[in-house]
Amino acid sequence: MAAPAIRVVDVAPADPMRANDVLMRALGLVGTPYRWGGNTPAGGFDCSGLVGFVFRDAARLDLPRTTREIAQVRADKPPRDRLAPGDLVLFGKPTFHVGIYVGEGRFVHAPSTGGTVRLDRLDGPYWGRHYDGARRLLD
Repeated sequence: MAAPAIRVVDVAPADPMRANDVLMRALGLVGTPYRWGGNTPAGGFDCSGLVGFVFRDAARLDLPRTTREIAQVRADKPPRDRLAPGDLVLFGKPTFHVGIYVGEGRFVHAPSTGGTVRLDRLDGPYWGRHYDGARRLLD
């Protein structure tokens, strides 16, 4: 089954400098090895460890450790077609994966064992089918 074709219209983040800090930190970690339970550049990252590290380091926001807990954080829930760089994107029911939206329909995440932190498209065959919302933490 193909992913739904959704045109994302990027919206400007409320705090562009803070969003830029988050994006630059996240993009700088592309290529870091995946490690289940990992939450540091030296030790590797799982998805929630990556998101927690980036937001703590670049935005001074402490997030819960697990993906399911992150999905329960009280925050604005922007529609899929109105994401802002720095929004968290969530996947699965129940939520099993989280990444950071970077703009132009792409997000950075730590996808799986044996992989590395990388960029993917929200409308890709796998991620498009499993997309389940977003959280806007940067206001």
